[in-house]
Amino acid sequence: MILEKITNMVVELEIDEIARIITLALDENNISPFEIIKALKNGMDEVGRRYENMEYYLTELMLAGETIMAAFEVLKPRLVVINEKKRKEKVIICTVKGDHHDIGKNLLGTILMSSGFDVIDLGVDVDAATIVREVKLTGASIIALSSLLSMTIKEIEVTHEALIEAGLRKRVKIIVGGPSLNLELALRFGADDYANDVLSGVRHVKKLLKK
Repeated sequence: MILEKITNMVVELEIDEIARIITLALDENNISPFEIIKALKNGMDEVGRRYENMEYYLTELMLAGETIMAAFEVLKPRLVVINEKKRKEKVIICTVKGDHHDIGKNLLGTILMSSGFDVIDLGVDVDAATIVREVKLTGASIIALSSLLSMTIKEIEVTHEALIEAGLRKRVKIIVGGPSLNLELALRFGADDYANDVLSGVRHVKKLLKK
């Protein structure tokens, strides 16, 4: 079955072929984009299981993320129309001011999209004012901040304070990640949660939305 094939293509990291197969599923098999998203998620879940069991490593995790992104390039135009009336939780993701690393951020965004979130990716080197503006514009309920450099983790606190000043802090949750951070530091700088890898980041985002 073609949905099983799509799931297996994510697991087997077949980035070059997945767009063609998804187009085939949509146009010739009349399969719903949401069924395809579920198949993609099943594939990413298996990749996550292999990563956690050390059967796959960061390289494979990144390739799986790129495979999902290639799939979503085909799905996006169909989803825009279908999802117009369906509310999805909005998550802002970005790397903080002064930091230009984006691998973890990109992977998180891809997996969140495959899990049904509306992801607003602000990119890298993003200042607090930009984040505040996007919260106002989008009504996002989660902000996921990435900080890989120890010299930039203070930007988490800057963002926290800027949201307080704008009267927005109580309506959004902040989750952070990066090798220079831990839960204690995250809480000290004003975040609500911390995740030490991409997969736990997705789980923690879902958990924050239930609070």
